[in-house]
Amino acid sequence: MAMDKVSNVWVYLSSSPLLHLTMTLVVYQIGDLLYRRSGRSPLLNPVLISVTSISVVLVFTHTSYESYFEGAQFVHFLLGPATVALAIPLYNQFEKVRQSAVGLILALIAGSTVAAGSAGFFAWVSGATPDLIASLIPKSVTTPIAMGVAEKLDGLPSLTAAVVILSGIVGAILGPPILNWLGLLDSRAQGLALGVASHGIGAGRALQINETAAAFAGIAMGLNGLFTAALLPVIWNSIF
Repeated sequence: MAMDKVSNVWVYLSSSPLLHLTMTLVVYQIGDLLYRRSGRSPLLNPVLISVTSISVVLVFTHTSYESYFEGAQFVHFLLGPATVALAIPLYNQFEKVRQSAVGLILALIAGSTVAAGSAGFFAWVSGATPDLIASLIPKSVTTPIAMGVAEKLDGLPSLTAAVVILSGIVGAILGPPILNWLGLLDSRAQGLALGVASHGIGAGRALQINETAAAFAGIAMGLNGLFTAALLPVIWNSIF
């Protein structure tokens, strides 16, 4: 009887877009479980596990991204409310943010410049074409803004999206261990670094550190996106 119920559920899911939504939620829960049981090992980041696992499934089942997104778009819709929810720790920690305003702005300017400049420099040294460089330099900005900036610079928005996601995952995995190794243990500094370098994924990782780190990551992510969208096209047009 139990097997019949499971079979009926599978038949229903496999013939509807809910299959991909269910797969996304289940894979993330498995990744999060492994992450917690490993003592939060950066190598078992649940986002990395989810993206890798789902990609493998889509490739082996010959499922197009469009078909997958048809079912998983509800999760995409929730990215908006999840991003807005970062305002909660920011509200709770507003006094700390206010007291650190000068250092915050200076660090944001430096971080935004290094994030875009380093990507552009290494791409240029490697002999990349202007459209490829334009696709890489917004890598540390949240995906919608980064794709818009890349399109404005005549880059490749699809490539930008992939690079942004990759930079977010790498930053969330390697950021905290590197910051701890460097002795940068202040929650404000860690949150700011994760927000600037790894946008939403980094902000999610900062939330696991503490509320102060999450607050600084949230404001860093937002202001970095604002600075990049406003200034990068001006700088780019003055060079090319």
